[in-house]
Amino acid sequence: MTDQAPSAPQRPRELSNHGDIRNDPWFWLRDIDDPETLEYLNAENAHTEAMLEPESGLREALFEEMRGRIKEDDSTVPQKDGDYFYYTRYEEGNQYPVYCRKHLSLDAPEEILIDVNELAKDLDYCRVGNLANSPDHRWLAYSVDADGSEQYTIHIKNLETGDLLPEAIPGSYYSLEWANDNQTIFYDVLDENHRPVKIFRHRLGDDPSVDELVYQELDERFFVGVIKSSSKRFLYVAASGNNMSEWRFMDAGDPGSELTLIEPRREGLEYDVADHGDRFLVRNNADGAKDFKVSETPVTAPASENWQDLIPHVPGRPISGITVTRNHLVLSCRENGLPQIRVVEHASGNAFDVAFDEDDYSAGVIEGREWDTPALRFAYTSLTTPAAIYDYDIETHTRELRKQTEVLGDFSSERYEARRIFAPAEDGTLIPISLLFAKETPLDGSAPLYLYGYGSYGIVVDSNFGSARLSLVDRGFIFAVAHVRGGMDLGWDWYEEGKLLKKRNTFTDFIACAEHLIAQNYTQRGRIIASGGSAGGMLMGAVANLRPDLFKALVADVPFVDVLNTMLDDTLPLTTMEYNEWGNPQVKDYYDYIKTYSPYDNVKRQDYPHMLITGGISDPRVTYWEPAKWAARLRDSKTDDNLLLLKIHMDSGHGGASGRFDRLKEVALEYAFALKVFGMSGPAGSTGKDD
Repeated sequence: MTDQAPSAPQRPRELSNHGDIRNDPWFWLRDIDDPETLEYLNAENAHTEAMLEPESGLREALFEEMRGRIKEDDSTVPQKDGDYFYYTRYEEGNQYPVYCRKHLSLDAPEEILIDVNELAKDLDYCRVGNLANSPDHRWLAYSVDADGSEQYTIHIKNLETGDLLPEAIPGSYYSLEWANDNQTIFYDVLDENHRPVKIFRHRLGDDPSVDELVYQELDERFFVGVIKSSSKRFLYVAASGNNMSEWRFMDAGDPGSELTLIEPRREGLEYDVADHGDRFLVRNNADGAKDFKVSETPVTAPASENWQDLIPHVPGRPISGITVTRNHLVLSCRENGLPQIRVVEHASGNAFDVAFDEDDYSAGVIEGREWDTPALRFAYTSLTTPAAIYDYDIETHTRELRKQTEVLGDFSSERYEARRIFAPAEDGTLIPISLLFAKETPLDGSAPLYLYGYGSYGIVVDSNFGSARLSLVDRGFIFAVAHVRGGMDLGWDWYEEGKLLKKRNTFTDFIACAEHLIAQNYTQRGRIIASGGSAGGMLMGAVANLRPDLFKALVADVPFVDVLNTMLDDTLPLTTMEYNEWGNPQVKDYYDYIKTYSPYDNVKRQDYPHMLITGGISDPRVTYWEPAKWAARLRDSKTDDNLLLLKIHMDSGHGGASGRFDRLKEVALEYAFALKVFGMSGPAGSTGKDD
């Protein structure tokens, strides 16, 4: 370990596009086989550990504190599937889940399907991506990623004997489904650019090399996956990307049958499909329904010319998904930026909303394993309410609490307060902000504030509970989420106003939220630590360049910061699929616009906040060299003496560590960094003063 900040050598490299010449002296860091690349990454990791060495005790204390809130021997609410109840449990002291089931009764002896702790025994990283039992419950197909690259190997287990079949299927992604013959599985395969573009059919006992290709996607802008319908009647093959989609279906009872196209892809049309009896229910944005509607169409004539509106489009009330059971259609919606669950009876068309009490919360449908059920299961949480699972009786409109996450120690929701406020953006748009703080925290501007943001892909960051963040809140921090444009919190317009040639709105919205929190006396300039990951890391990079004066520190996890270079490289996994998110810089207008905000390309000679940057060596989404190059350029340009720490995790990818305790160690590192820069390294409950 060394206190000396590393310096990555510069190797001039000219890049030319549209007559514009850029110099990228750290382009060479893309070559993992260059010994100097690993030398630099290891030097940065050593420097980070050296600079945080005085906080080693604090990191351990934070880790134990966060771990101490977790009920380690815990389990999920069982899901009924035929004669079995399936559930997942954790054992005290173990990092990974154990997948289990019981036959006929919850009092029956437990059958262990997979103990992931055993799978992970000799691995630094282990994640089960998909797990599916055959319809007759005799077989289990599951996929394992052993390095964080999101490249999975499928295994098939005989649940009667406990034996694995000899065939293992490598190179899969997240799709894995059984046909109804209990002998056939369908799965996706990654191409050389790490894109899921093929669907194969595998019969038990066959050599995977003879598996039959069912579908191949030839448009590089699309990913493809296979999905089994809730009724178990159909298998769907869905191609999606660039705000377009295209679905095909086959009879799940006849795995050798051909796929039938529902509606051809066309620019701007997104749809997904569920079946009910002799009709398909299609969530779609056709005919200007940008916040989506639900149509119905005959299974025998599924094309859009036969679509009839069932649930109309309501502007500003986006329908994010549908769940279908034998008797009901369940809509997952949003209204005023908050999630809603609406239940519609198939037979009568009668509809009602499931009511929620808090002003700011997160709620979502949990799709069951059985088609014929009178109950709706949903999850509910808020910034002050630990996650709860409810079974809702649709006939009586009553709910039964099946489980609430237990927070150990002296936790009480009554000690905390949550608020939802709105910040005016540059153009006057009101941006929601969710706030959490201890009731004893002074609201006089003196509190440090942790501000999280994302704002891309239409992804919504809901207000859910996190016991780990109490380690900051109990030390006097206010925790805040800025619901900036680029997400779909308030509908499709909210998304479109933060993408393509309007992407800068995401950054200025975040800055406006920070300024509003200062103006409303929640905190002060220079007492904010901002945080975001992946595309949210790009947000961190952009605001660091635009308004470094607002922030005491920034945390950028696996940050997408080398935007121009990445979007010019169509060999990377996500580039072509995301042209409709950022724009294709092969087109000059998009090139020019991306260049104005790409964090790596806009680093300048100025003071920057304290910064902690992380990456994953096997990350296929945001390659390790993006944070590495960014850190190298920042070191070369910044004019301050603030901390700049780069941590590249050498045994994981985009999601960080796979073990639940190892993940807490990563959070502890981030929080120790935050407390260090604020001079607040004392025990929980002490507010400290800046150093």
